[in-house]
Amino acid sequence: MDMTRRAITKIAREVSKFTVRTLRADGIGTAEFDVIHAVRKNPGITQAGVCKVVGLDKGAVARQTANLETKGYLVRRKNPMDGRSQLLFATEKAEMLKNSKARIEGLFYEWLLEPLGEPDRQEFTRILDFLYQRCKAESKANFIEMNERIQDGGHDGEQ
Repeated sequence: MDMTRRAITKIAREVSKFTVRTLRADGIGTAEFDVIHAVRKNPGITQAGVCKVVGLDKGAVARQTANLETKGYLVRRKNPMDGRSQLLFATEKAEMLKNSKARIEGLFYEWLLEPLGEPDRQEFTRILDFLYQRCKAESKANFIEMNERIQDGGHDGEQ
């Protein structure tokens, strides 16, 4: 049984709703945020690479990258290794958007933690960082343990 009742997911969803609403003035949707993020984390990625990272089909990525290029968030450069493909790079405008998104999320989380006293905030962030590091390690290991649990029919503490 999930004792957290997926609270982390629910909080992240609410923060995301607020962030998307706030940044919509920049003319960027959630799927476009994902594409920008993929390009920022992988400078010089191809559209095919973006498809793999974000899990979207080629047509959707082609439309989004074209739109983001028109809006000034991405630039294309010729691929010196393959004349048929182009490499994607984030622009300074995309970097500023990322910083704006991070700032908005940060403000929301600061507000959320305000009712807690300093000792509780410190303990909460310590535990949260521990969980994040565990999550990140599992991701880097290609979700081996989680895939095993799914294959075994789940793991809810009952054997």
